[in-house]
Amino acid sequence: MANIKSAKKRIKVIAKKTLRNKIIRSRTKTAIKKVMLAAGEGNKTGAAAALQMAVAFIDKAASKGVYHKNNAARKKSRLYKLVNKMGA
Repeated sequence: MANIKSAKKRIKVIAKKTLRNKIIRSRTKTAIKKVMLAAGEGNKTGAAAALQMAVAFIDKAASKGVYHKNNAARKKSRLYKLVNKMGA
């Protein structure tokens, strides 16, 4: 355990940020799974609706620094590719 006051504060701040990041990451993963599930069932409209939600969550996560911008772009690209492949 830290003895210095500033170190104790850093521990609290880091714990709070870790929790926030975990919540955002979990919400994003759930949104991505919904797109995958709808695409797997062949539900084009459901997949498209879930895609819009997932993209919004991914963008928010990237803007908050939970995901790197290239990681977010890669995730979105893969989802778009999956949904667009359904229409073909």
